[in-house]
Amino acid sequence: MNMEGDNCDPDRPAHPGIFPAGEGGQSYHQPWERSMDFPVSVVLPAGGTGERTGLQTPKQFCSFLGRPLISYTIQSFERVSWIQSIVVVVAKENMDLMTDIIQRFQHRKVRVVPGGSTRHRSICNGVLALGGQGEEQERLPADKPKVVIIHDAVRPFVEEDFLYKIAMAAKEQGAAGAIRPLVSTVIATTSEGYLDHSLERARYRASEMPQGFTYDVIYQAYQRCTESDFDFGTECLHLALQYCGTNAKLIEGPPTLWKVTYKRDLAAAESIIKETLSRSACVITGGSAGAVTLADALQKAAGALDMELDVVPDLKGDNGRYLLKEWNFIQVSVNHSSLSEVESMLKDLEAASRALLHPLVVIWVHLSGSDELSVSGETPEPAAIADVASAAKLRNILLYGIQLHQSKDTERWERSVLRVAEITSALIRERSPALVGQLLQA
Repeated sequence: MNMEGDNCDPDRPAHPGIFPAGEGGQSYHQPWERSMDFPVSVVLPAGGTGERTGLQTPKQFCSFLGRPLISYTIQSFERVSWIQSIVVVVAKENMDLMTDIIQRFQHRKVRVVPGGSTRHRSICNGVLALGGQGEEQERLPADKPKVVIIHDAVRPFVEEDFLYKIAMAAKEQGAAGAIRPLVSTVIATTSEGYLDHSLERARYRASEMPQGFTYDVIYQAYQRCTESDFDFGTECLHLALQYCGTNAKLIEGPPTLWKVTYKRDLAAAESIIKETLSRSACVITGGSAGAVTLADALQKAAGALDMELDVVPDLKGDNGRYLLKEWNFIQVSVNHSSLSEVESMLKDLEAASRALLHPLVVIWVHLSGSDELSVSGETPEPAAIADVASAAKLRNILLYGIQLHQSKDTERWERSVLRVAEITSALIRERSPALVGQLLQA
């Protein structure tokens, strides 16, 4: 029996762990990164109307943190180096909208094809496109993929390790799919609305996404299935079994595979992403001994707040990787009130040609007030940071300022550093436009 993933409790979405920080179209190659010796492509059906959200905009196009939901899902696949291409299938009336999203967020592995009147018809269009057939034939790669992964456009938190398991099992078995334990007991009712019988929950599983197939299996399944299957079916694994005799390998999936179904799920997804983006930052010291001392103290204080800080002198050479890796930066300045260091960092971010898929946070921490550390005695001008922040905001960079006064009293100094860490964590977590350009006191 095939069960939809909607049976998962929508009130308790699981945290995805680590949300990828990569840009659209970019894949970060880590030493532990997996590789494939066969081509893998993805079909993302995104033609739904999203009636259950109660919103006029289909849920896959609803935005949070300045970015539509479907772009998050695309990024989860696009960051995987061994996935060669992604086909997004949308309703014909949304083709231009989807094309604009791809261009605006610089997704580079993606193309759009028109969907059909039902879910299976849309997926079939995507599969045909990967094989060089259909309306998008002239834009397709020369070689069809060995494995096709099918995934819902509204499940943004899919992880590479699990995709790897699905792809490998699909290559070996012909088909593979994610499953999860049932949360609720499934019952059957009579035509009069009374209980007929219930199923033994332990014997059944919820069918989830992603699912993987060798290209030939999923292609033949759609060639052989009936019009009734196209009009009323929802389960691709069933088609592979019924029309190709391919018994899918079922793999227990992580709880992060939950689907955005209702309006409250959009808020949950936004909360998860904001929390994940707030977990780390890069602190730039400029090499100053005073700035390094403060950065080290901030690093220790931030650890108690479940936040990880990397401390570097600048963003040159090998440290330039942080320009593409991080979404949060803290510039520590000592002995002067000039914003030149921050302005230099902003130029570096612009030169990196980042597709700013999320609001990026830059916090300027200015240390002043110590006889040992203060040379000019100048204090930062709030108007100056406001002007720089206004220009940066146009590039989706949120700039904040914190002024910290040096104290010779050790206990007072430790309290002040902890206060800076708390303010920094809050600014990064909330990403509040209302506080952009303000100089906060710690």
